[in-house]
Order: sequence, then C-alpha cells, then structure tokens
Amino acid sequence: MSNEMEKPKEGKYIYGIIRHAGPIDFGPIGIGKRDDLVYGINYSDISAIVSNSPIIQYEARRLNMITHSKVLEEIMKHFTVLPVRFSTISEHDDDNGIMRILEKDYKKFNDMLHKMEGRKELGLKVLAQEASIYENIIEKYDEIRSLRGKLMNLPADKIHYQRLKIGEMVAEALKKETLVYKNIILDVLNPLTDDVRINDNYGEMMILNAAFLIKNISEPAFDKTVNDLDGKYGHFMTFKYVGTLPPYNFVNLVINTKGI
Repeated sequence: MSNEMEKPKEGKYIYGIIRHAGPIDFGPIGIGKRDDLVYGINYSDISAIVSNSPIIQYEARRLNMITHSKVLEEIMKHFTVLPVRFSTISEHDDDNGIMRILEKDYKKFNDMLHKMEGRKELGLKVLAQEASIYENIIEKYDEIRSLRGKLMNLPADKIHYQRLKIGEMVAEALKKETLVYKNIILDVLNPLTDDVRINDNYGEMMILNAAFLIKNISEPAFDKTVNDLDGKYGHFMTFKYVGTLPPYNFVNLVINTKGI
C-alpha cells in the first residue's frame, strides 16, 4: 500500500464565525505546519473562518493552541468573532459543507453575534503576595497577634500545639481576607461590565480569577479602575490583567460537523 493511500482525508478546520459578506482572507497562518490560507466561507451576512486541514484530532499542545488563538486574535483586529472549539474540523473538503452548517445554524450564529457585537473579553487574576498578606493578617487580627507574641520567646519544643493552632487561625483568616478582597474588587468592576465569569482559583494565594465581558467603549474606564485598584492594593496583591481576548468564557460554540 502506498503512503498516498494512508494519508488522512482533507477537511476544513473552523476557527470562528464573524459577521461579514463576501470574500476575505487572513493569510497563510493556518494550524499545522503547512501554512494553509485562513479564509472566509460566506452565507448571507455571516462567514465561517477556516483553513484546509487533514481530518485529524489535533493534540492540545502548546503550539497548536497558540496557532488557534493567534488566528482568532488576527480576526479580532477587524471583527467580532465567535470562537469555535479547538480542533473542530468539517469532513467536507469543499466550501459547500461549511455553507450548509452556516445555513442550518444561521439563527444561532446571528443571535450570538448580536450579543457579542461591540464587546470584548478581558481577564483578571489577582494574587496575594504571601509575606505581605500574612503581615496584614497579623496586624489586623488581635487574637493571632497576641498569641504569636506570647510564643515568640518560648522554646520551640514547648509550643508545638500552639504553633499548629496559630497556623489554623492564619489559614482561616486568609480565607476570610481573600473573600473580602474578592468581593471588594468585583463590587468596583461589575458596574462596568455586561457579564462576568468567576473561574476556579488555583492556590490559596489567589484572590480572584475572572473574565469580564465589556463594551469596547467601556474599556478605558475598566482599565483605569483596574489601575486604581492596583494603586490601592498593589503593596500586597499582584494584578495580572490580560487585554483583549476572544470571548472564550462567554461563547461555548460547539459545531456539529457530522451529517452535514
């Protein structure tokens, strides 16, 4: 059997959906290592942005994920985009299969584009700086400070239980403090947003891990508010602010490419 016979069939890799009528392309930036052209397939006033691709399951490796994201970021320079789930591939090697998907799901895509028009996702992670937050807790909680003071000059082998007790009290105080600051930050930012997704924290030092959907016109005010928060709390928190992102947290677009 020849190698030609063993090659996977060709399909169309789908990156996202935009509102656009007529031809468009974004250059040879497609996923994989073939430099496939990324271009639009149009139905009515919406287009699917695709590239040719073998029909394979792309592994969620860093290179593949980065390429997928970079294509979406390039599209976002010009359009509101509905990001499609990574490694979504139509099994048709011509444009007609994609056009049938757009026709079948036109209302869903149209409604979602209306919802996302003129909006963007911004990400914010806030982490407590360990030494500073503990210092803040010692200063704020009289009971912890008092017990710690009593133990400072006693031999280590005599205060094992008390040290465990202080550790438990500090851990409980840390939970309370991170929740308080999380709510303070959200109370300030929420009025500037259309929607927010609170994602899971990782590690006890994380105060907030959130994505915000905002109107483009609200971005300067949102930026300023994040900067103001950083100015106020930056001595014991680190603000990791990520600018314009595809709205991954607000669009869960799974396209059924089977049987179309």
